[in-house]
This record gives sequence, C-alpha cells and structure tokens, in this order.
Amino acid sequence: MPDADDGSPYWSVDQIAVADSLGSGPNGLTSDRAAARLASVGLNSVEDAAHLSALRLLLRQFESPLVLILVFAAAISLILRQWIDAGIILAIVIGSALLSFFQEHRASAAVEELKKRLALTCRVIRDGAEREIPVSIIVPGDVILLSAGNLIPADGVVIEAADFLVSEAGMTGESFPVEKRPGAVRRDAAIAERKNCVFLGASVRSGTARVLAVKTGHRTEFGAIAARLHARQPETDFARGVRQFGYLLIRVMVVIVLFVLTVNLLLDRPVVESLLFAAALAVGLSPELLPAIISVTLSAGARTMSRRGVIVRRLDAIENLGSMDILCTDKTGTLTEGTIVLSEVLDTASRPSDEVRRLAHVNAALETGIGNLLDAAIVAAGESLGLSIIGLTKIDEIPYDFERRRLTVVVAEDAAPGQHLIVTKGAFANVLDICTSLERDGATAPLDEAARADLEAVFKAKGHQGFRVLALATRRVVARADYDRQDECEMTFRGFLVFLDPPKPDAKQTISDLARLGIAIKVISGDNRHVTAHMAEAVGLNAKSMLTGAELAGLKDEALWHLAPRTDLFVEVDPQQKERIVRALQRTGHSVGYLGDGINDAPALYTADVGISVDDAVDVARESADIILLSRDLDVLRTGVEDGRRTFANTLKYISITTSANFGNMISMALATPLLPFLPLAAKQILLNNFLSDVPSIAISSDNVDPERVLRPQGWNVKDIQKFMIVFGLISSVFDLLTFGVLLLLFQADEATFQTSWFMISLLTELAVVLVLRTHKPAFRSMPSRLLLWSTLAVVIATFAMPFLGDLTSVFGFVPLSTALLAAIVAIVLGYIVATEAAKARYFRLENST
Repeated sequence: MPDADDGSPYWSVDQIAVADSLGSGPNGLTSDRAAARLASVGLNSVEDAAHLSALRLLLRQFESPLVLILVFAAAISLILRQWIDAGIILAIVIGSALLSFFQEHRASAAVEELKKRLALTCRVIRDGAEREIPVSIIVPGDVILLSAGNLIPADGVVIEAADFLVSEAGMTGESFPVEKRPGAVRRDAAIAERKNCVFLGASVRSGTARVLAVKTGHRTEFGAIAARLHARQPETDFARGVRQFGYLLIRVMVVIVLFVLTVNLLLDRPVVESLLFAAALAVGLSPELLPAIISVTLSAGARTMSRRGVIVRRLDAIENLGSMDILCTDKTGTLTEGTIVLSEVLDTASRPSDEVRRLAHVNAALETGIGNLLDAAIVAAGESLGLSIIGLTKIDEIPYDFERRRLTVVVAEDAAPGQHLIVTKGAFANVLDICTSLERDGATAPLDEAARADLEAVFKAKGHQGFRVLALATRRVVARADYDRQDECEMTFRGFLVFLDPPKPDAKQTISDLARLGIAIKVISGDNRHVTAHMAEAVGLNAKSMLTGAELAGLKDEALWHLAPRTDLFVEVDPQQKERIVRALQRTGHSVGYLGDGINDAPALYTADVGISVDDAVDVARESADIILLSRDLDVLRTGVEDGRRTFANTLKYISITTSANFGNMISMALATPLLPFLPLAAKQILLNNFLSDVPSIAISSDNVDPERVLRPQGWNVKDIQKFMIVFGLISSVFDLLTFGVLLLLFQADEATFQTSWFMISLLTELAVVLVLRTHKPAFRSMPSRLLLWSTLAVVIATFAMPFLGDLTSVFGFVPLSTALLAAIVAIVLGYIVATEAAKARYFRLENST
C-alpha cells in the first residue's frame, strides 16, 4: 500500500487513485480512520531508540560490570552460606541502584516534558477542516498543508502547489531547491526525478502546497536510509572527556584491584574474603554514580533554564553554551526591536508616492514564499490606508532566493486586458541591476550613470540614518502563461521602500553584559553595510570593523581565519557565507554560538558549537538548533549562559572531587594491603562507605556556584582534572598513612578497631572534601546549597553513630571506640581539612597565574 493494483509505485499513479487507495480525498481522513491507522502503522518517527520505560531504566542500573561483579559476589556468599555478607551486599547494591534510578527517572521525566514543549506540529485536513496536530501522529492518507519554512513530515505526493520550492539536499545531494508540482512520473524515476513527490526531512524554501501523505516513519525514504542519515552526531568535547577519563580510572582501578587481590592471596588470606574485598574495592574506587550525576545535574540545569525562557533540546549543549566565547547573530529582533514599520515610500525623486505604495502592497500581499517582517509591514501599512488587490489576478511568482535577493509577482489587471504587470521588489543593488529605465514625474527616462548616482545617493543617505531600504521596479509585458527569472530584465525603477527597526533600548547594556561574561558579539546580516553600521554604533559595536559578502567571496580561507575574529560586522552575506564565517571562527580556536531563526540560518545553526533559535522560528531552524529561546532577547540568552555555566561547574565538581578521592583511596589500599596483617576494611564496610558517601553527591546538582565561576567561558580539560586528581588524591593518601600510624603505633588497634576507625576517617574525609573543594574560595566564605549541606551533615551524624548502634554495629564488624580514639579521629579530619584548604589556595593561585 498504496501502490496501484498492477504494482506501480505511487509516484507513477494518478493522485486521485492514490488517495482512494488510502481512503482519503480532498477532505482528508476522518478522525476515526486516522486513529485506526495510527494504531496499525505506529507513530510517525524514524528513531529506533524508544523512550526508556521506568522498568527499563531500573534494569539499566544493574548493567554495570561492577554491579554484576557484586551480584556474583553475593551469589558466592549465598552458596557458602555467608547470609549476613550476602544480605549486606545485596542491600547496598539495591539501595545504590534505587538511589540512582529515582534521580535519573526524575531527570528523564523533566527532559521529556521539555521536549514536548518543542514537539513539531503541522497543519492537516481532517474531517474536512484544517487542524494543527503533532507530526508524530500523521498517518498515510492525511492531507498536509505546507508553506515556506516547514519541515516535510512524511513522504507524499503533491496535490496542489503554488511556487513550491523544496530543499532536499540531505536526500538527493542537490544543493539548490527544486520545484515540485502535481502530476505523475515514470515508475523507474530516481528520487531526484520525482518532481511530484516530497520526502520526510526535506524543507520548504518557498511557496505553498497540499500534499497527500503516503508513507510515514520507517516506511519513508528517509527511514530506509536512517542508518546513514541518522549517524551519531559528533561527540562533544565534554562527552569525550568524560569517556576518556572514565577509561583512565578503570585502567588504574584494574591494576590496583589485581595487585591487592594478588597480595591477599600471597599472604594466604581466605580466598572468598579476598574476592569479596576485591569486588567491593572495585565498586568503591569507581565513580559509578558519574552517569547519574551528569544526567541529574544537566537536567536540573535544563529545568532551571526553562523557567527563565531557555529550552534545551540536547543536554550536552549546556556544556557548549557555557564554553561559548563568540555569539554570531542577525540584528533584527535581537539587537533591534523587531517591530519593523514602513516608514516612508518614495519615488525616484525622493518624494512620497501613493503609486509606489500600491505596487509594493500588490507584491507583498500576493507573494506566497518565505514570510518575513518586511512584507508584513508593507501589507499592514497598505491595509491601514484601505489598499486592496481587488481587480488583480495573480498569474505567477518568481520566489525570493538568496542569490537574486528579489521577489517578483506577475499580475493581470482588469483594466489592462492582454497585458501582465511584473512587480519586483528586493535589495536595492539587485533591483537596480535589472533596470534600464526609471519613472520620474509620470514619464519614463533612461537609467543613465547620473540617474544611478542619484538613486545610490538616496539609498546611502537613508542607510546612514539607520533605515533599511528596499527598491521596487515594474515592467509591462504581453500576457502569457509562465514566467521565470529571465523575465526580470529591462525593468523600470519606481522607487524606495524605507523601513525603520530601531535598536532595543537595552541592547547596548546586554552586549556589555555578554562581554563581561567573555562573549564577543559578531553580527552576521544580509542587510546593507550602511544600516548595519548605524545600528552597530547605536549598540556599542565597532562599525568600522566590517566585512562585506563581496569581500568575503574574494578571501581565501587562511585570510578569513585571520580576519574573522577581528571583525564585528559581516554584512550583505549569503547563507553559505554564514556557515563559512562560523567555521573560520571555530578554526581559530573559538567556541561559537549562532542565533538564527530563518531557513537560511539552518546550515550555520548546525555547524556552530551551539545552535540557538527562537520559539517562533521556522521548523528547519528550530530542528537545527540545540537551544531554543522563548523570547527573542539577548538578555534571556545571557541568563541562559550563566545558568549553563553553573550547571557545568556543578558537573565538574563531582567529577573532580570524586576522582581525586577515588585516586587517593586506590593509593591507600595499595599501600595498606601488604603492610597490614589484616584487610584494612571488610568488603561490606567498603560498600557501606561507598553508599553513604554517594548520598550527598546527588545533591551537588543543586549546589550554589560562586559568581566568579560564571564570568568566563568554561570547558572540559582532561589534563586539568588529572592534575587535580593527583594533587588532592595524594593529600588524602598522606592522611590515610598518618591514620595507619596513629592507629597501629599509638593505639595498638586490633582488626575491628582499626577497621572501624579507618571507616569513619575515610568517610568523614570524603564528606569534608566535597565541602572544601566545591569552591575556589575558602570553604567558610562560600555557602553550599541547603540540600548539599544538610545531607552531608546527616551522613556525618550517621558516621559517628555507626559504632554505637548495637546489633547493626556487629553486623558490619564495627566496635565502639574510646573517647580518646574519637578525639584522634576528629583531629585527623580537621587536620585534613586545613591541609586541603591550604593546598587548594596554593593550587588555584598557581593555576590563575599561568
């Protein structure tokens, strides 16, 4: 289905026959039939990875090899009838898994809610009426209404089309838009030759159409090659860093664990006890909560950002947003008010002209291409004066494109039978290029060099005053059926359309605030140099630091790499040049954000380190972006950057602190095992220690971040974290060795006393180091979040109570400690805090001086 009875594919069959085979027609499907078909064919999606159910997410917590090792160890304990050990291991494994599950499930649910806010919708005909529905529930037989900027949501055949140009480069490799029309093509036509079909994933560049959906989801051409087109996106620096650092920790952990296990066996310690100790050590030394912490921290950040009007489509983009140091943006709606008004309509003598206004209204009211603020302003101004298109019949349209930078409408006038009027408007230079005459005082005169100079003088003067100027030209021709770009010639220049879009009052302050955050603004605009320079001066940018599209075209890549970081304004550029500018900035080591909302912004949005769009952007721009702003305001983006940096800072806190503590424990265990006549900790004590230290770690996602941490771009640096790990891990090991000496030499501690004391010291130092190393300031000058503080204090209290809880104490092998020993423990922990504070101050002082 829905091929013809003789097996002919749908593109070679009459569209009425295709609609009949799908039970559809001009009125589309009925709601009941659409619901039944959705149940039959499934959602319109090519994604293979379904959303994780709660059960699947819970089971995933047990997929870690480390957890499986523990489960295996518990099974051995059960076989050997070590009931208490088996119960403790299973209880802690289940407790850790549930802790991670509840946090990840909450985070996942929050992210899914954010995604729903950004779900694509489209217009369809159902039950004979136009409706807007989610793209995911489109089914074969739906009649879809498409217009410029829409992403095509299914494979289908064109029923009706008006100047319908589609970009399907991802499907066919053709970089230029292709026109789609109703009809049938031969059955063996290749995808690129099916001019009557549209395909999922393509985008509408101009015009409008009605399309009959024929195939959805995996049945589409896009779905058939999804493995190629949906290849994994390039790994971000952050994800790559986490992965590489995880591998490093695992390699070190394997070496240490094998060493400790070998020593235990050589010392003739019990095999089962040694195996359990090694398995517990593997878990205790690994940052097993790292995936959950990252997920929780990033999703918490995404929720915070959403409350401030910044929606995150891809969580990894939060790190990119925090590391951004250049923001490329158009000026309209971000640096300017975005409420464009038609200020003046002038003839060639710079006098107000009702006739030029009428012609502009005809062009804007009848065009069906890419909707824009300029056309909306023309139509609004015309309607307010009572202008209409009564008595005119639209014959054809030559849609706007970014090469010609013109839009042409051809109309038949009731008052002029046998003739058609061609009305063209667009960028001044591009319209002037196709004119050979001009109209002045009701008469047509040749467009000589003097006249050109006069027109250019008017254009420049208005631009210097901050106005955006379009030109308008006309031509009368003998009536015929079709028109194309070749007919844009020998036209008569009629006048100027002058628009005002003033800078936002707070734009200058916002740019200053972004500069304070280490973010430079680059304006990339198709507007002319004069109006862009005027705007730049008003908002505090360097108007003289400018490159035009023509100059860009003449530059080699190496020259652009040199000039791009030093340029504030890129003017009169085309869409391909936007992408080239972004790549040049990236090539010189910058992390680039790109803010755009139009069809022509999609390539640059995809190329940028972080693509940023707005809620009312065209579909293709929103789908290319990583971040969506609910308000077209750079100040909203500024708050998003600050939130992103806070989120990233909290993620790095866990990674840095946990890895340094784990590294210290690795060294301590390696040193203690061959020197002690017994195990430094029992397996169940290691697991309990690990579980209790994980409890406050989850709260890191809510921690406060020092204001200084958001003042500069942040990035992932494995070498920095490795250095941090070694420095503070070794400090931890030094105090562990001091503890061993105090316990063995001063207190002559037996096995139970030693294990109880070191359990307490190990856990307390892990808790203390979170509060100390979470900030670059002295810990007492930077208040942690209430959740982190109180969860840490709760575990501290539990740690001191643990040796005195009777039956629970004996289960874990703890014994009550003397007052002197408790005092020694407190002294060691306080000494560790002081030493870590001193080392931290020196460490960051040296880091900041380099």
